[in-house]
Amino acid sequence: MTSPRPQFQLYGRRKGKPLRKQHAELMQSLLPQVSVDLENPLAGLGERRVLEIGFGGGEHLAHQAALHPELAYIGAEPFLNGVAKLLAEIAARNLPNLHLHYGDARVLLEKLPAASFERIYLLYPDPWPKERQKKRRFVNAANLAQFARILKPQGEFCFASDIEDYVAWTREYVAASKLFTESGDPAQPFENWVQTRYEAKARREGRGSAYLRFRKV
Repeated sequence: MTSPRPQFQLYGRRKGKPLRKQHAELMQSLLPQVSVDLENPLAGLGERRVLEIGFGGGEHLAHQAALHPELAYIGAEPFLNGVAKLLAEIAARNLPNLHLHYGDARVLLEKLPAASFERIYLLYPDPWPKERQKKRRFVNAANLAQFARILKPQGEFCFASDIEDYVAWTREYVAASKLFTESGDPAQPFENWVQTRYEAKARREGRGSAYLRFRKV
């Protein structure tokens, strides 16, 4: 199964090393079973839902899904190897409340109904650090408007990054949107936090993180 290539990418490469045999088999067998149907994306997902955009290796998403079987989780990720790793976690840990969109998260956002999610996570997104690249950052006016649309009243957008410039960028765009208010201590990780490989890399390289919580107005 392949994901459609968008007209304008907000992410980098789509695949890395060749998949292990087990992972390749899961892409063929399990992915169709857990993939979100874009024509009816909330079918069978209950009333309480959480979305994670760009889940990387899926550590955080699998951890949360295991802790909260009463919630339905959707993860969106365009990187083949990350999707395969999370499929292995779903199979090994039996996570029937975890569903995937393999592809551009913007395609999924457009299909999701209004006021349908309690929380959205965007954790360590690609910072696109060069000035000419910053227009590719996922935090922008259009995506924030979509977040506000699909979140329930008082729903929460949670953003984490180790890149100070991206943290400042996010605060600036959120403030300009007037769709959210910031709350909580940005030095404190989100509840039931599990360190991702991206965060571990940041620590090895001497960078701290900010954990921003924005509540829908």
